[in-house]
Amino acid sequence: MIVLIMGVSGSGKSTIGRRLADALHWTFVDADSFHSRVNIEQMRAGRPLSERDRAPWLHAIRAAIVGWIRKEQNVVLACSALTAASRRILIPDRRSIALVYLKGSFDLIQTRLAQRQHHFMPRELLASQFDVLEEPTDACTIDAAWPPDTITAHIKQHLDSTFS
Repeated sequence: MIVLIMGVSGSGKSTIGRRLADALHWTFVDADSFHSRVNIEQMRAGRPLSERDRAPWLHAIRAAIVGWIRKEQNVVLACSALTAASRRILIPDRRSIALVYLKGSFDLIQTRLAQRQHHFMPRELLASQFDVLEEPTDACTIDAAWPPDTITAHIKQHLDSTFS
């Protein structure tokens, strides 16, 4: 099974993903590791990615997801997946993938990004992420302002009730 944790940069995807993977004894993967050097440099320079820029990244992640499903690997994946089109590419089989959306206000996320260090995504690009965000209607939506332990427990409860 795959748990795809989505949201804008700074919503807590990696933090929650690592915690959840540890709690479940699963593998954690950050979709940022699939970005090309060109895309990372573009974001670092403060230029948002276009759908065309994202396409190879999304298809590489999808290939990994298909492989994990085929091998029956349990993975927690942190990935922005901001648009419905992106999620259609990433999610080949909803029976094997749980979608979790970490929803936070612009102010909350902006505050977090201001405190974050050593990440290629500058806070100046946050508005562009909110501009393209299409909130999912088929996800477990969680308030990103909650404490990490509460979020992790809520996701585990959702998984137990939905996939048991």
